[in-house]
Amino acid sequence: MIDIKKFLYQCKVAIRLTKKPTKEEFQNIVKITALGILIIGAIGFAIQMIGIYLF
Repeated sequence: MIDIKKFLYQCKVAIRLTKKPTKEEFQNIVKITALGILIIGAIGFAIQMIGIYLF
């Protein structure tokens, strides 16, 4: 069984270690995420177009 006290302590440590990202870090995260979404969308669109033209 999970020890609740230990779990809460680990949560407290994790929260203490986290920090707010700088403006530059946040912008990089947004750019990378947007690029990933665009790539996945383009792959899905290409697969759909291939499927339409083949059948």
